[in-house]
Amino acid sequence: MFHIVFVEPRIPPNTGNAIRLVAVTGSHLHLVEPLGFTMTDAKLRRAGLDYHDLATVTLHPTLAHLWAAVLPARVYAFTASGRTSYADIAYRPGDVLMFGPESTGLAQEVLADPNVTDRVRIPMLAGRRSLNLSNSAAIASYEAWRQQGFAGALAPEVD
Repeated sequence: MFHIVFVEPRIPPNTGNAIRLVAVTGSHLHLVEPLGFTMTDAKLRRAGLDYHDLATVTLHPTLAHLWAAVLPARVYAFTASGRTSYADIAYRPGDVLMFGPESTGLAQEVLADPNVTDRVRIPMLAGRRSLNLSNSAAIASYEAWRQQGFAGALAPEVD
């Protein structure tokens, strides 16, 4: 459905939560090294619960490897300095939703990369630095999926 990218994530539970997110939405999680943890980290495993086998996760040694895997998709780089609201984009299946490290966000060289379609923001109150990484990915991916009519989701049970 969609590609969720974490560039150099540092906090294992955020990535574990993202593993659960892609498992339940049918998205694909891409992690660009270096990581601030190992894929066997107990905190990562605990946050992902038993969803690891249900998730599609690819580890990329560099950004160039990521580009080779996802392009020519549209790439939306989520950043507090973005001018386009995440809610103003007409998402298409295969779009890339890219997020940076928890402590710094995406580096300027990533934001300036010609493969980035647009810099996108999630609105928040003034004076706040950022949202939690896995929360940001969930907000963005659910909006993108909502626009696709939650394709593939189970229909609610009727009483």
